[in-house]
Amino acid sequence: MPVSENNFLPKADISAIPMDFFREVVATACDIALLVSSERTIVSVLVNDTDESLGDLGHWEQQPLPEVLTEESVPKFLKAHETLLSGGEFRRRLELNHRDRTGWEFPVQYAMRRYNQGSGVLMLGRDLRTVADAQQRLISAQLELEKTYERHRAEDARYRVLLNSSRDAIVLLSAPDGCIQEANQAAEFMLGVGNRSLVGQPFANVLKQSDANGLIEQLLRPDDRQERGALTLETPTSLGKVRVYPKVFRTLGEQFIMVRIESESAHDQLVDPLTANLTALFYAGRDAIVFCNESGAIETANARFLELIDAGQLSDIKGRSLSNFLRRGRIDLNVLLENSKSNRQIRSYSTDLIGEYGSTLGAEISATCVDRSDEPVFGFIIRDTIGVDALRQTARTAGTEDTNSKVRELVGSLKLREIVAEATDVVEKMCIETAVAITRNNRVAAAEMLGLSRQSLYVKLRKYGLLKKGPDE
Repeated sequence: MPVSENNFLPKADISAIPMDFFREVVATACDIALLVSSERTIVSVLVNDTDESLGDLGHWEQQPLPEVLTEESVPKFLKAHETLLSGGEFRRRLELNHRDRTGWEFPVQYAMRRYNQGSGVLMLGRDLRTVADAQQRLISAQLELEKTYERHRAEDARYRVLLNSSRDAIVLLSAPDGCIQEANQAAEFMLGVGNRSLVGQPFANVLKQSDANGLIEQLLRPDDRQERGALTLETPTSLGKVRVYPKVFRTLGEQFIMVRIESESAHDQLVDPLTANLTALFYAGRDAIVFCNESGAIETANARFLELIDAGQLSDIKGRSLSNFLRRGRIDLNVLLENSKSNRQIRSYSTDLIGEYGSTLGAEISATCVDRSDEPVFGFIIRDTIGVDALRQTARTAGTEDTNSKVRELVGSLKLREIVAEATDVVEKMCIETAVAITRNNRVAAAEMLGLSRQSLYVKLRKYGLLKKGPDE
């Protein structure tokens, strides 16, 4: 309603309002009131007594208003002040940020009107700190909600990758109704149904069990389970007998059952005599056995290997490279990995084992590459050469007669010096050929293996016509 038409306060009564009462009304109606002169100087300041957080702003009086405003608020005030003093209308509310001499800032929303025949401006303000705080809390809550959502998505992605990467058939059941909430790809394959028809189905129906409630009770009660927490069920499907391994847990106040399903035939295969014998050999054998991945990191090893390298337990070396325990380090490991991968196995490779505390032990290693569905695995059988040397000495003695017979054939046809030189050349050439072949023409590794300098190896390669262009030339 226009002011001229407002009969709320008759004009005759305005002059009768005491000034103190008027000041009190103004101070009560707003949080802060300013009288600003045409020169932009603060003439008077009124602060609502109920808002003690603003404090005493009496020191603002007789100061230019721009001096108590932040830098970005000054142009907005100057424009509005000029508009009002020039006779224009400024109906919208103006938001200004104040700064006090103590260094703190606070936002205020002003309604501005001219007074005293246009020589000054009355500014009635409302403190916006509570609004700004609420907005800040809202933004912080929104940002935290977005972070939580992204974290939930990342955790859900990891959960699904882990679930579907498992070779075991796993289903997640809701305990109250026994329905399937989640199922991995292995479970879909074993149960012979697609994921869309599996989720939401009662678990008892999928396994063709007539007593659904009894099945859930058996899964929930550990007393009814059999060997190693398993429950054996008879199914009329092609699965036949299955072993069910339940794990009960709660989340968000609801009870769930994670079930791993294993066919009886698969279980029998796992415990067949061959598997049992190989497992016993791995743990009780006198030879050290180590399994590594494609990069040479140790996946598992038996107690004999831990004994040879003076390691306390498997966790101390698991994940470390086998090269850490070989005399020539990565050179030895690369020779073993590359040759066993190309030839499927290495019969005998001599080197030294380096223990955790620097001890050295002669060793002979045989290696085999075994293909797995995800990546090849390398198995190493390691024997210390202390006991092996005695056996080899016997073998050398047995072979001495054969060697002597070949040497005797040369006696009479060649001089002694020529016989020795020829025998030496044959042995030397054979050793060089073997080292180059084992290292796959890596001459740096071959020279180190033979105890030669690289230059000496090149001289001998030229001598025996073995010099070919290699990858390191």
